[in-house]
Amino acid sequence: MIGLLVNLVSAWLLKDDHSHHHGHAHHQVQDHDHGHDHDQDHDHGAAATRGGDRDNNLRAAYLHVLADALTSVLAIAALLAGRSYGWVWLDPVIGIVGALVILSWSWGLLRDSGSVLMDYLPDHEDLPAEVRAAIESEHDEIVDLHVWQLGPGHHGAIIALKSTRPEPVAAYRARLRHIDELSHVTVEIHPA
Repeated sequence: MIGLLVNLVSAWLLKDDHSHHHGHAHHQVQDHDHGHDHDQDHDHGAAATRGGDRDNNLRAAYLHVLADALTSVLAIAALLAGRSYGWVWLDPVIGIVGALVILSWSWGLLRDSGSVLMDYLPDHEDLPAEVRAAIESEHDEIVDLHVWQLGPGHHGAIIALKSTRPEPVAAYRARLRHIDELSHVTVEIHPA
């Protein structure tokens, strides 16, 4: 019972952090002007997980204490039923039910964490398209673009572009200021 109380208090504390953990992007843009020639044109990206701007570390801790609380409740119920009604079989059945619930939660967490690690970009994520729309013009063409997740709500981007009229890197950075998710951007300019 004491363990259940500790888990409920911990879940309540983590629920508050888990629910209200929203990051604000800061434009810490590094400027690079390299002489590389990138003739590839492809987008890579990482999502902020399927649920938006969730922090998988906080989510894992939250699910862990919730699972502990759930198994405590189930174990207490099974033990009381075993003592009151002689249902000794209920304890192992409840153990299996608890394991299946924890397995389900774990699978979702593993899937979302794996998506971040594999630079998965869901279909609803339009960040590369937003970057292209902001940068490309009649004089500037993106020839290589890589977008990835740095943390919840924060993305990085490497942009290599060819330009018939190159502008200072600060001008390209200014075109991206409205995209709040970009926290770190590297720009490579290649005169055409």
